[in-house]
Amino acid sequence: MRRSRVRAIALTLLLAAGPALTGCVSAFMVPGPEETSGSAVAVVPPSPVADSPSPFAGTAAIRDFAFDPAGFTVSPGAVVTVTNTGTTAHTLTAQDGSFDTGPVAPGAAVSLTAPGQPGAYAYVCGFHHFMRGILTVG
Repeated sequence: MRRSRVRAIALTLLLAAGPALTGCVSAFMVPGPEETSGSAVAVVPPSPVADSPSPFAGTAAIRDFAFDPAGFTVSPGAVVTVTNTGTTAHTLTAQDGSFDTGPVAPGAAVSLTAPGQPGAYAYVCGFHHFMRGILTVG
């Protein structure tokens, strides 16, 4: 009889705490386009880049659990070098899926090509969604 009472109390506590826990978890999730109303982030589909001289290149570093800089501007189609100086793997992934470095190991550097269309592209770390930034193509 005591065991069923303990289970009933545990279930009641879990049901009561559920909404509060959902709010905590959602704070670390990447907002979808419907959740970013009022923000200046444009979701622009990628376009092919015509053969032309090399555009201005950019660099970004990942230092522990932050992008440095968190926001930067490059030319359309620019090659962006991403260096991970932290101690764990990270990604630099566009929320709209237009670019993604894939996992970047500590001490490694990778390159990605910026979208060909001007606009602001929000990005996150695929492993640590609280790490965010904006790549402006202009």
